[in-house]
Amino acid sequence: MFEAEATSFQKAGIQVGADQTASEQQLLTEALAPFPVNLRNSALEMARLYSVLFAFENHVRGFIRETLSEAEGSDWLDKLPRKVRDFAEKRQKTAMGDSWLEGEKTDLLGFIDFGHLSQIIVEKWEHFQDVMPSQHWLKQRMDELEKSRNFVAHNRALLPSEYQRMYMYIADWNRVVGL
Repeated sequence: MFEAEATSFQKAGIQVGADQTASEQQLLTEALAPFPVNLRNSALEMARLYSVLFAFENHVRGFIRETLSEAEGSDWLDKLPRKVRDFAEKRQKTAMGDSWLEGEKTDLLGFIDFGHLSQIIVEKWEHFQDVMPSQHWLKQRMDELEKSRNFVAHNRALLPSEYQRMYMYIADWNRVVGL
């Protein structure tokens, strides 16, 4: 009963319980402590960028899911481009076989590469054209974001100018889709 009430207070912006921010910061500080200062500082910058990319990429997946589900019905996944769907199904099957690896394995869209996201939107353009300025606009931003995203995903540091480009393109997307 308390948990149900606490949740409604939290949704209203009222803090209930301990603030975990300080303890999370302490855990991060302890985990990074053995490494040199320059690596710690780079790690914190990259963590911020990774967080933004994580939210962005998963928002795009959700946007596709919501748009296609509404436009094509509950079987929208079956209507994805064949190569993209086959790729995702193969990855999903591999993940299911890795029984020791815990995590979300049921969402097929989660197994699609970042680059496939714009392919899906372009392939299903009739459902996205009222929101997106143009296919060129979409592909340019998503192609450049993918290259930078892959640097981040493979733990290679980017220069601050690349951070700014990524933040700018993500802000463009957010403005276009109404976030």
